Amino acid sequence: MLFGLPLALILARGQFWGRSLLRGLILLPLVLPPVVGGIALLTAFSRTGIIGEYVYDWFGIQLTFSTAGVILAETFVALPFFVITAEAGLRSFDSQFEDVARTLGAGPSETLRRVTLPIIAPSLIAGTVLAWARALGEFGATITFAGNIVGRTQTLPLAIYAQLDSNPDAAIALSMVLLFVSLTVLIALRDKWLRPI
Repeated sequence: MLFGLPLALILARGQFWGRSLLRGLILLPLVLPPVVGGIALLTAFSRTGIIGEYVYDWFGIQLTFSTAGVILAETFVALPFFVITAEAGLRSFDSQFEDVARTLGAGPSETLRRVTLPIIAPSLIAGTVLAWARALGEFGATITFAGNIVGRTQTLPLAIYAQLDSNPDAAIALSMVLLFVSLTVLIALRDKWLRPI
């Protein structure tokens, strides 16, 4: 939500040249094969990459093959799910509520915090669940950008992949854990937050 909500606000309410290009860039991970997304991340954020070179020189942070790299790869592939869901909530939101809040003296940030966000909360929760589900199952961009380092960058899907050849029973057991956790969380969230009114 840290990056997704501002992007959704910009796309839903902003009127500027390049908005379609920005939306296309945000949604690009939906249509790219995940490995291609990982290669794009390597091109941009490796130690010699377009952005990664400066991140390393200025802050001493190497994003590739690190926990931060896992977070970046999973955010990259999951962000579109949150953004398009939050944007849909913002577009369907009746702006008269904000007008009333402003008339009563609320500033822009207070209106957003106390009026807009509570009303679009179901969209934000749905977007968070979709993004979480996508990130939980992420494989291609993560293994390409962050690697499969046990205890450092290995996620559950990567552990399943690593066990598949040498220990299929362990791969099946890990798959069942992933299935159980995913299903439990999705059912719990649906029953609590996403049930029809």
